[in-house]
Amino acid sequence: MSQKTVWNFDVAHSSVNFSVRHLMVSKVKGSFGSFRGQLQLEGDSLIPSSVDVSIDTASIETGVEDRDKHLRSADFFDVEKFPTMTFKSKRVEKPSSEGFQLVGDLSLHGVTKEVTLDVEIGGRQKDPWGSERVGYSATTRIDRKDFGLTWNQALEAGGIMVGDRVDITLEVEAVLAK
Repeated sequence: MSQKTVWNFDVAHSSVNFSVRHLMVSKVKGSFGSFRGQLQLEGDSLIPSSVDVSIDTASIETGVEDRDKHLRSADFFDVEKFPTMTFKSKRVEKPSSEGFQLVGDLSLHGVTKEVTLDVEIGGRQKDPWGSERVGYSATTRIDRKDFGLTWNQALEAGGIMVGDRVDITLEVEAVLAK
């Protein structure tokens, strides 16, 4: 049986980003500044046996304070009632030397749905201070309405203010726990 190792996200070298269509013509991008995560690896494999991520919803940042306040409100994330969103992996599909699909439960705004992340393996490296690090890039697309995020505004010329599809990207660098 292979040895399991625990790896903690290095949040200084990781990010959780998103983009969503605005006014049907452009995309607004943002990120979450406060999150934590952990993964487990078995032996020399770079394909995790488990991944857990927790994101503080109040840490949403889009570069526009008024928009960020609106996103924190009951119209969207309702951060007072739902202060975190989480992802807990369930299984890995289509593993290869380049990447894999990570299937798990995303809990957001009081709703839990299964999502699939397409994950690219960045690699494994020893840093100059002697710690072992691994890296991954992961992407997924969700429909925000599936999670009860339904606020919108109809546009005079037709269409809606905020798109339903949200693209999510995680850049993860994790350090072997000692």
